[in-house]
Amino acid sequence: MPSHVPRTLVFNPGSASLKFEVIEVAPQQAIASQGSKVVSASIEGVGKKASLLVFRGKEVVDRQPCDAANMGAGARFALNWLRNQRAGGGPSLASVGLACVRVVHGGSSYSEAVRVTPAVKSDIESMRELAPLHNQSSLDILAVLERELPDADRWATFDTAFHRTLPEVAWRYPILRDTADRCGIRKFGFHGLSHRYMLEQYAEMAGKTPEQISAVTLHLESGCSAAAISKGKSIDTTMGLTPLEGLMMGTRCGSIDPAIVPLLMRKRKMDPDEVLEFLNKQCGLLGIAGETFDTRDLAKRDDEAAKLALAMFSYRIRLAIGAYLAALGDAEAVLFGGGIGEDTPLVRAQACQGLESLGLVLDQELNARTTAGPASITRPDSRLRALVIPVEEGLQIAHECSQASRKARSAAR
Repeated sequence: MPSHVPRTLVFNPGSASLKFEVIEVAPQQAIASQGSKVVSASIEGVGKKASLLVFRGKEVVDRQPCDAANMGAGARFALNWLRNQRAGGGPSLASVGLACVRVVHGGSSYSEAVRVTPAVKSDIESMRELAPLHNQSSLDILAVLERELPDADRWATFDTAFHRTLPEVAWRYPILRDTADRCGIRKFGFHGLSHRYMLEQYAEMAGKTPEQISAVTLHLESGCSAAAISKGKSIDTTMGLTPLEGLMMGTRCGSIDPAIVPLLMRKRKMDPDEVLEFLNKQCGLLGIAGETFDTRDLAKRDDEAAKLALAMFSYRIRLAIGAYLAALGDAEAVLFGGGIGEDTPLVRAQACQGLESLGLVLDQELNARTTAGPASITRPDSRLRALVIPVEEGLQIAHECSQASRKARSAAR
């Protein structure tokens, strides 16, 4: 891609990591994967003994200690490091026109990326209660960008935006309507950037538009969610009011009987915050297997705890696939993305087990040797396709913010 293409700086904060990338987005590109990475790096262990990892593709090509006591400090370190790097014929921050930040929770306010204003920051702040770590991280990064890159056009894109198309039958919880409405209790859904990326990448591969696609998308990492996509729109997803609902995850329990919460409060003498901390950080794969929630490591273990953890994890994915195939009625594909979805064949095999009657016939040998993609993992006679699609959230963030920025400039003319 030519070096004169304006560059987009992307910050993608996790719970204890901060990925940052410099990306070139061509004005004519149709989907995120057509963007080009100039620099890709991540700070792991924010708030602890942090390390900077530099990537070439998926490969780590450099690792060094760094100072990142919190997300704000991590963002400052990233900017200083980028100023000293040279890529594409000049400093990595040269020609950066947009600075973009992923925000986990945007509530009901946003259906696309937006330029950051005081009102937008106030909205992000208002949703901190439902995503306290993630939304505060985004605010901290935005504060650093305002000070250190004052001339850059700052944009935010939201994990909840893709799911704004959920119908009320899917987003409303079966509790007293007046109470739910007054308290803002509803399903929002998350991982929208990932689900949209898989949809658009698959549509490109299939030679169709996203509006022609109905599929089940699976974002499987330490946080996991499934989405039912009908004719290019999300109509249901497993995460809800917060990122705790839905599938079993790395350390999160996912959906459980709500009566468990007061029971824990009584029997373990926990307060509400302690229960949430427990359900978010000590359960899921880690809580069942112990020691680790890395599915690659668990797949190598021969003990019953690891086997049970993987079986439970895969079983809940299979339940979601079956439910969403029923909701869609005309799905043509099941798409696996995210670290676990891309590199743990055992999970994919167990999740697809028994789906033959629904039209999905896995090619066991092809699945077993697929730890990258994009790749099809079903047999030629399978009516329903299953594919592995590596997700690039940074490219999606840059693409969505660039699209929204061009639309705003066009409207202002």
